[in-house]
Amino acid sequence: MAETISYRVQRHRDGLRAAGLRPVQIWVPDTRRSGFAAECRRQSLLVKNDPLESETLAWLEQASDTGDWK
Repeated sequence: MAETISYRVQRHRDGLRAAGLRPVQIWVPDTRRSGFAAECRRQSLLVKNDPLESETLAWLEQASDTGDWK
């Protein structure tokens, strides 16, 4: 008898748990949602000339390791 997809998925998850991993669910903004780009722009404009934002961006650029990026 062929294994069902749900059985294979459960067996895979059991293997991950046995390896010491656990599932985590996260919720992220839906980039396809109407108004998403406008809200990104609105928030970006709020910090456009903020000295702390500039300082943070400078630090991120310095701390980033992008040497192997293509």
